[in-house]
Amino acid sequence: MCLNMFANHIYYWGDIHRSRTLGFERCQRLEPLASADRLGIPIAAHCDAPVTPLAPLFTAWCAVARQTASGEVLGPFEALSVERALRLITLDAAYTLKLDDRVGSLEIGKFADMTVLDEDPCDVPLERLASVRVAATVVGGDVFAND
Repeated sequence: MCLNMFANHIYYWGDIHRSRTLGFERCQRLEPLASADRLGIPIAAHCDAPVTPLAPLFTAWCAVARQTASGEVLGPFEALSVERALRLITLDAAYTLKLDDRVGSLEIGKFADMTVLDEDPCDVPLERLASVRVAATVVGGDVFAND
């Protein structure tokens, strides 16, 4: 069994759930990424595009910051580290799709498709994680620079 959680849910609908549907206490358990990780359940995260924008680093930020649109933090004990969130959107996402033998990490024998970021997401302040720019994309050996 694998869990593919809607991490963006916290940002986009956390305030509504807190104030109208679930209440404060139950909202602390929305998208229990860290709990699933502690239990050894394979996890990934999705953005539910086109419901929310396709932006993997924003999804990673949601898994780490757990902030609603108003800035309230829901369930800080369910937050992942930046390093863990990056794995969530790369190798672990590939694992849940049974594609980890071909994609998700740079290893001999796998496709070398990748993005080149303009900053190290592990070194930027958390509030900037979602806005780290993609400098280039490499697909099938071809490099596409972002202007």
